[in-house]
Amino acid sequence: MHDPHGPHDPYVRVRGAREHNLKGIDVDIPRDVLAVFTGVSGSGKSSLAFGTIYAEAQRRYFESVAPYARRLIHQVGAPKVGEITGLPPAVSLQQRRAAPTSRSSVGTVTNLSNSLRMLFSRAGTYPPGAGRLDSDAFSPNTAAGACPECHGLGRVHRTSEELLVPDPSLSIREGAIAAWPGAWQGKNLRDVLDALGYDVDRPWRELPADAREWILFTDEQPVVTVHPVRDADRIQRPYQGTYMSARRYVMKTFSDSKSPALRARAERFLTSAPCPACGGSRLRPESLAVTFGGRTIAELAALPLVELAAALDATSQTARVLTDDLTSRIAPVVELGLGYLSLDRPTPTLSAGELQRLRLATQLRSGLFGVVYVLDEPSAGLHPADTEALLVVLERLKSAGNSVFVVEHHLDVVRGADWVVDVGPHAGEHGGRVLHSGPVAGLAAVEESATARYLFDRSPVPAREVHEPSGWLKTGPVTRHNLRGVSAEFPLGAFTAVTGVSGSGKSTLIGEITQDTAGVSRLVSVDQKPIGRTPRSNLATYTGLFDVVRKVFAGTDGALERGFGVGRFSFNVAGGRCETCQGEGFVSVELLFLPSTYAPCPDCGGARYTPETLEVTYRGRDIAQVLDLTVESAAEFFADTPAVARSLGTLLDVGLGYLRLGQPATELSGGEAQRIKLANELQRGRRGHTLYLLDEPTTGLHPADVEVLMRQLHGLVDAGHTVIVVEHDMSVVARADWVVDLGPGGGDAGGRIVAAGPPAEVARSVESRTAPYLARALSGSR
Repeated sequence: MHDPHGPHDPYVRVRGAREHNLKGIDVDIPRDVLAVFTGVSGSGKSSLAFGTIYAEAQRRYFESVAPYARRLIHQVGAPKVGEITGLPPAVSLQQRRAAPTSRSSVGTVTNLSNSLRMLFSRAGTYPPGAGRLDSDAFSPNTAAGACPECHGLGRVHRTSEELLVPDPSLSIREGAIAAWPGAWQGKNLRDVLDALGYDVDRPWRELPADAREWILFTDEQPVVTVHPVRDADRIQRPYQGTYMSARRYVMKTFSDSKSPALRARAERFLTSAPCPACGGSRLRPESLAVTFGGRTIAELAALPLVELAAALDATSQTARVLTDDLTSRIAPVVELGLGYLSLDRPTPTLSAGELQRLRLATQLRSGLFGVVYVLDEPSAGLHPADTEALLVVLERLKSAGNSVFVVEHHLDVVRGADWVVDVGPHAGEHGGRVLHSGPVAGLAAVEESATARYLFDRSPVPAREVHEPSGWLKTGPVTRHNLRGVSAEFPLGAFTAVTGVSGSGKSTLIGEITQDTAGVSRLVSVDQKPIGRTPRSNLATYTGLFDVVRKVFAGTDGALERGFGVGRFSFNVAGGRCETCQGEGFVSVELLFLPSTYAPCPDCGGARYTPETLEVTYRGRDIAQVLDLTVESAAEFFADTPAVARSLGTLLDVGLGYLRLGQPATELSGGEAQRIKLANELQRGRRGHTLYLLDEPTTGLHPADVEVLMRQLHGLVDAGHTVIVVEHDMSVVARADWVVDLGPGGGDAGGRIVAAGPPAEVARSVESRTAPYLARALSGSR
C-alpha cells in the first residue's frame, strides 16, 4: 500500500476539485502513462486537466520563484481544489495561436534557425578577405543581419499618386486625398495645408505638379500656426499644427499601428513587391556572401526540411558537430509528417495542427524527464494518417520517463491510451462528474458515458439519401501556395467534404470560393476566429439576443415607473451599469511584488449593474440573473418571447445549451465560437440559396456533439442549400454526398486533386491517403 503523501506515490491524487462546473470531484490518475481526458464539450474535462492539475503545478512552481520575478510571468491563479498529491512539475501545450507576425517562421518556432545561423557563422565559406560574422548577422530579425532597404521583411511597400488620390476631380477640402484619416485628424492636416498657402478648394488635377508632389510625398514636417474657422456656437483658439505627407502618414500607420483595422486601411494605399536590394531574402549583402555547400543561408532556409537534412553533408569536423545537431533536430519534425515545410515558412500561414506538431517536435528534443505534459487536443486539425504519427510521438514522450495527460476527442487517440478519465455525463451544470477513471476497456461498462457509445460502436455508417446536384460550382485554375493550376468542381444543393493530409492545400482551395464566384448567390463563411477579444463581448451581445432581452426589461412596469429605457440595461454604457467597475463585474487589484489579480467588484459584487437597475425584475429575475442563465434554462424562461426563443433555439440546435448568456467571449473555444456564428446565421431565416463554407467545423467536438452539428448542416442541405466543409473526421466524410480529396502528401508532395466523387468511390482510390480510413468508417471497422 503506497502512502499517498509519500515521495514515491505512483498516482496524481486530486481531492475536492470545484473549478468551473466540477462537482467537488476526487480522482486518482497514474503517473508515467498516457492518460486521456474525455467527455462532451463543456463537461469539465479541460477544467480538470488544465484548470486544476496544470494550474496547481504552475502555482507550486511559482512559489519557488523570487517575488520580484513572479510579477513578470502570467499566472493562471490558484485552482479551486481541496488538495493534490503526487504531482510532478508540468508542461502545457495548449491549442492557441500567438499573434501572427511576418517575422515568425517555422525556423523560429522550432529554434532550427538558431542552429543554421551558428553553422554559417562557424563553418560557412567566406569570400576572400571577409571577416567572420557573428550568428546574429544571419538573422533578418536583428540589426546586424537585416537588409537595410526592407528592414528584414523581404518586401517593400510603396505608394503612388493614383493610389493616394483616386478621384483627381475633387478638391482637398472635398476629400481628394483618400489616404488621409477622417474626423479631426484629417481636418487638421487640411487646415495646416491651408495655413501653408496651398489651395484646398481647387480640384486636385488643377494644382501645380510640384505642389501635388510635395503634398503627397514630402518628408518635411513643417509646424505652422493654424487659425481654425470659427463656429457660431464655440470659440476655437489658434494652435500649432504639424504637417505630415500622405505617404508618410500611410507608411507610419502601416508599420506602427496596433489597430488591425487601421493597418488594413493603410494597406489599401500601398503596393507590395519583393525587395530589390535583397531579392526577398531579407538579409544584408555581407550575410548573403557566405555559403555552405555552395548555397546561401536564404537558399537553405527555403528548402523543404526533408531536402535540407539531405543537403547538410559536412566535410570538416567542426561542421560535422553542427550538422549532426541540426539533422537530429529536423528528424522529429519530419517524423510528425512536416517534412514538406521550410524554415522560412511564415507562422501565420500554418494551420493549428501544424503549429501544434512543431511545438511537440521541439519538446521531443528537450530531454525533460519526470514531468507531466498536459496537451490540449493535439489531434485537432490532423488527418487520420497524421494522428498515427502523433500517437508514436506521445508514446516516445512517455517512454522518456514522463506522464502524458491529453484532453482529447479523437477516438483513435483514446483507444491508444493506457488510462482514460471520462467526465460528464453532459455539459455545464449537467456535467462535472468523473464517470470512469481506469483502463480504456473498463469504460464499456459505463452506461452513462457518451464516449463509450462511440468508442465501442462497430456499426457501419447508416445509409442516407444522396442529394442530386442542382448544378456545379467551378473554381480555378488556382495557383497559390502549393496548388499549381488546380481546378475543382463542387455540387450545388449537396454536402461536400474536402479532405487530405495537413498541408495538402485544402484551405487554400476553398479560400478561392468568394461571393463573386459564378453560381454563388449568397456566401456564408464560418471560421473559428473569436467572436470578441474582451470580456465585454459575450454570447448574448454577439447574437443580438441581448438587444431583445433589454427591450423586454424596458417594457416591464418597474422600468416604466422609473423611466428606464433600453440603454439602462446595458453594462457597456453609463446609466445603469456599476461605475466602480465600468460594467466589467470585477476590478483589478494591484499587489506589490506580485502580478495584478482580479476580484469581484466591491460595489456590485460582480453583477455589473447599479442596485437601482437590479430593482427592475422580469418574472422574478433581474437583468444580471438573466445573463447568468444557461442557454438551456433561458429557453424555458423566455419560451413565450418569440424573438428570444428563436435565437436560443438555434443555439440549442448546435449543441450550446450549456453556455451562459453572459459568458465572456474570451472563455470560448474556437469550436464554440464557430458554432455560435453558425447559430447566428441560422436564426436569420432563409434568403434564397446559400453556400455555407466551414473549415474543420468538428474541431474540439466530442462525437456526440458532432452528431448534433451534422444534423444542422444536413438540414441546410435538405432545405436546398449547399454546404462545403474541410474535414478530417471520417464519420463526417462518410456521410457526405461528394468528397474532394487533395494530396497525396503535404507541401510539394500535395497540391493536386487525387480523387473526387461519392465517398464509396473515393474510398477505393489507390493513390489517396484518405481512402483506407474512409473505407474503415464506411464499413464500421476500427
